[in-house]
Amino acid sequence: MTRALIALTSHSELGRTGRSTGYYVGEAAEPWEVFRAAGYDVDLVSVAGGEPPVDGRDENDSTQNDFLATAGVADTPRAADVDPAGYDVILFAGGHGTMWDFPDDPDLARIARSVYERGGVVAAVCHGPAALVNLTLTDGSRLLAGKRVAGFTNSEEASVGLTDEVPFLLADKLTEAGAQHVPAPDFTEHAVVDGRLVTGQNPQSARAVAAAVVKLLA
Repeated sequence: MTRALIALTSHSELGRTGRSTGYYVGEAAEPWEVFRAAGYDVDLVSVAGGEPPVDGRDENDSTQNDFLATAGVADTPRAADVDPAGYDVILFAGGHGTMWDFPDDPDLARIARSVYERGGVVAAVCHGPAALVNLTLTDGSRLLAGKRVAGFTNSEEASVGLTDEVPFLLADKLTEAGAQHVPAPDFTEHAVVDGRLVTGQNPQSARAVAAAVVKLLA
């Protein structure tokens, strides 16, 4: 059976705004639904373990409700405790919290490196590619070097009023890491596939990213 791991942020403070953040529920719930429909065994992981903080919850969304009720979000394992062996894909869900704890987490990097180097797929959506900006492979090269990627754009960040709150602008950091950031119009569905790397621009792209993963692993 194909096995997928969805990674969630554990960071809950939105810069200096006094507002809370976390993982964007739809960006985990929609891939979870797509993967399960494809027959995958789907697990969750978070940076700190336990119940990660949520953002963007839509209480009228049946997919989100199913995910929150049955996916095991109340007690996720810590990334440090996860053995990557056997996973065919890791997908980094977005949410602004990822910008603080994804880039430098050694265990998320360890898991993604293992999955990728064993021939699996690394995927990320919206702010989830923050997990990739510092990711190096065993030979010391950057995973993103020379890759075409999507991610939350500078104009999208400006439109939500958080340009000066996030620790960096994701699109700029992806470019600094050697990737070619390929933007689409703000808040439109956009997924980019480059080899075994699949990235999506925003919440509207979560299903498209998951569908692209399923196609790659078919």
